Amino acid sequence: MTTTLFTGRIRPLGGDTEAGIETEVEALAVEDGRIVALGTADALKAQHPDADTVALDGWVMPGLIEPHGHPAYSSILLSDLVVDIRPVTIPDAVGVLAALKQAVADADGQAVFANGWDALLQRGLPDPDMHWLDEFAGDVPLVVIHNSGHSAYFNAAAARAAGVDRDTPDPAGARFARDANGDLAGVAFEEAAVEQVVAPMLARAKQHLPELLVAHLRDLSRRGITTVSDLSWNPDLNLLIQALHAHGQLPVRLRWYEMSRPGGAAVPRGGDDPMFRQTGVKTWSDGSPWIGNIATSFPYLDTEATRDLGLEPHHIGTANYTTEQLLAIAEPYAAGGWQLACHAHGDRAIDSTLDVYEQIITAHALTDHRFRLEHCGAMTPAQFTRAASLGVTVSLFVDHITYWGEVLVDALFGPQHGGAWADAGAAFAAGHRATFHNDGWVTPNEPFRNMAVAETRTTRSGFRMPGGTPVTRAQALAGQTTNAAWQLFSEHEVGALAPGLFADFIVVDRDPVTVTAEEIAETVVRATYLGGLRVH
Repeated sequence: MTTTLFTGRIRPLGGDTEAGIETEVEALAVEDGRIVALGTADALKAQHPDADTVALDGWVMPGLIEPHGHPAYSSILLSDLVVDIRPVTIPDAVGVLAALKQAVADADGQAVFANGWDALLQRGLPDPDMHWLDEFAGDVPLVVIHNSGHSAYFNAAAARAAGVDRDTPDPAGARFARDANGDLAGVAFEEAAVEQVVAPMLARAKQHLPELLVAHLRDLSRRGITTVSDLSWNPDLNLLIQALHAHGQLPVRLRWYEMSRPGGAAVPRGGDDPMFRQTGVKTWSDGSPWIGNIATSFPYLDTEATRDLGLEPHHIGTANYTTEQLLAIAEPYAAGGWQLACHAHGDRAIDSTLDVYEQIITAHALTDHRFRLEHCGAMTPAQFTRAASLGVTVSLFVDHITYWGEVLVDALFGPQHGGAWADAGAAFAAGHRATFHNDGWVTPNEPFRNMAVAETRTTRSGFRMPGGTPVTRAQALAGQTTNAAWQLFSEHEVGALAPGLFADFIVVDRDPVTVTAEEIAETVVRATYLGGLRVH
């Protein structure tokens, strides 16, 4: 068996994270893709005299883990098949409308799909109902997906192309907006309804998906990500992934979550493939703060921004399901042994989800279930404590602060509720092994920036959130390494550099332990290794 010694300035980040963060070693030995030893270069060379030696130029740390991504869907939405109008690409309304106008003019009989509409960041956008979209695009089918992914706007031609009409029933946990006469108003809310509207786009993308998915996964690898979880996976893609793996084209490990459905039950638990396997089942308790459908105990502010969103004064959003409905959906999956993951932003949605989790945990005497709460925008310290007492784990969308921090405080919820958004410090204080994520295409996959914003709670313009608690560097690093591996039931494989784990590591241009928060956000990944093989 061939042994390779990798030498450099290595931060293993294993064991007790707080105590071991400062640990630095000179070398690690890798056999058959796994780490067999760490130590000084001389000692490992003496133990493995015939080993090949690879000198790594930079600081070495475990590969990063994206615990809540959407790589399959992202590979399509970020491709040339879709017009990219995200705020990170086009910052203003004038640019968005110009891009859409040009896409319609160039359509040549094809439907136009665009992704990234955000009236909160791209101020001045019109209300994109069916009437406006019909005038804008005429007979060209036009679908515009909101940047959150929780709604999509479509004209009459797009409705016909998707086979959606006034008689189309609302899917469970989702709905189509309708006018006073019951006709479609041109808006789909939540995943099941959005999926029906974009079905023609998904069908068009199917033939390109092998190339699109590989390209997207390679981009994640370039960013230092060695394991990514897909929280809206389509099992129809399993054969594609298996073929890509067989041909050595997977540059990352994939963990996936089946989308739940009323009356559904996940496939039986299978093997423990270290490259690709199902981890759990995902559902959505509520929606997006940016479109007004998260379930909170407090109202939205009455501001110009909320009125532009079409929200009445003192608006309070509602959940996708009642507690009883959510329990009926989730329990069959949990009874089958699957980890549950539930999108929940509003404090009322979080309470409802925790109520469901507690009933399931008690009824089935579950212990190491690691049920998940996703995003946790308005989650309170008391709720973090309750979740931890139940063994429920949390993944926070801290990058909301980067782009929408001012909006949360000044336009939507005020300093009390908006200021404490995505309170990662409170999660760690409650005893959680919390994680951070970028949610697929919603914000750019930049894990090091996630660490920085969790530490500083500062937006891209320098605004510091008036509430919430910063995290330590050890907690920040754990949020996208050791904790993320544990959250995905993969701590026996990845997340740290330790004997027995896969040699998934990255080489970066600075010491991730000692640089400032501002500096860690700018970290450059020089190389990515998966199982000891360089993939970037």
